[in-house]
Amino acid sequence: MADVLIVGGGLNGPVLALALARAGLSVTVVDALPLKALRATGFDGRAYALALASQRMLAALDLWDAVSGDAQPINGIRASDGRAGEGPSPFFLAFDAAEIEEGPMGYMLEDRFLRRALLDAMKAEDRISHVAGRTVTAQQIDPQGVTVTLSDGKTLRARLIVGADGRRSGTAERAGITRTGWGYGQTALVAAIDHALPHGGIAHQFFMPPGPLAILPLPGNRSSIVWSESDAQAQAIMALDDAGFLDVLRPRFGSFLGEISLAGQRFTYPLNLTLANSFVAERLALVGDAAHGVHPIAGQGLNLGLRDVGALAECLVEAARRGEDIASPLVLARYQQWRRFDTATLAVATDAFNRLFSNDNPLLRLGRDLGMAAVGAVPGLRRRFIREAAGLTGDVPRLLQGQPL
Repeated sequence: MADVLIVGGGLNGPVLALALARAGLSVTVVDALPLKALRATGFDGRAYALALASQRMLAALDLWDAVSGDAQPINGIRASDGRAGEGPSPFFLAFDAAEIEEGPMGYMLEDRFLRRALLDAMKAEDRISHVAGRTVTAQQIDPQGVTVTLSDGKTLRARLIVGADGRRSGTAERAGITRTGWGYGQTALVAAIDHALPHGGIAHQFFMPPGPLAILPLPGNRSSIVWSESDAQAQAIMALDDAGFLDVLRPRFGSFLGEISLAGQRFTYPLNLTLANSFVAERLALVGDAAHGVHPIAGQGLNLGLRDVGALAECLVEAARRGEDIASPLVLARYQQWRRFDTATLAVATDAFNRLFSNDNPLLRLGRDLGMAAVGAVPGLRRRFIREAAGLTGDVPRLLQGQPL
């Protein structure tokens, strides 16, 4: 029987498995995708914005050296407001990594490089069993542990089950955990863009009435975009061929990086807010999107999940070292108390930001433009926003401080 069984092999699940295994716990990871799909090496445009604290976590788990050569430092952020084809308003926010002592605010890293590093590290760890190409169809809790049934009929046992299986978490649903949330009527279009001019490591966020466009720097003259549009408009844009897609994008993207072209595939996903009404149940905990799914307007989705992972790993490892049952209600309550407030605060903030900026009300436009100008004019406020974006504020788990468990 393993100490912990993790359902979900995306990113949060493997990072949690490695954190626990390196601290002496045995872990089983159940992954719906087969290994061949997980190890695909071709460029597809998917990438993540890792806050500085998340990079420190990867370093503490001896993962950063394997991916650092493929990472792009984020040296600054520019946020502006405007309409497609008209360019940004004269009021904007500019954050520079030089305003903090710790270095870059974060890094952009492609999915293929991070996923490969996680798979290699799990394969090399004797305390991790990776079950790929199977799903969990049932779970049963008893006083000694958890039994799960897999899609091939096999069963597995563990002392604790962790759901890292996304916004429609089957782990949470089978445990009777309900969710609170709503849709935004927006869809995110995700793609990678080649451009003629260098980006300088600057990330851009352009707020438009239908939703924001994030332009995130990748290595070389290439950027990742996360482009929010109304559901109907996004569907129409995705139905276009590549040339048509670029024709719609250009007035929004602008010409500051020169001529642009598509690199890799295009993806979409609906935007919504979804919060699990409890992060824990009997012998069960949720992390990442299984616990909370927020709007990508602040680029904090993966970073929020990694904070969950750091907090849960710390709670479990400390409990094991004290001789406690790692799945006891008291241990799990510590995790939930640690993460619920931070998660709720960010969820409310991203929801409010999206509502404030995703509209064309002239009074709101004036107010938000003046607000951005005011924040940009106060160095102390700028520094606070930078440290928040870098994940350096609040009750930061040890791993995200770069310290081993």
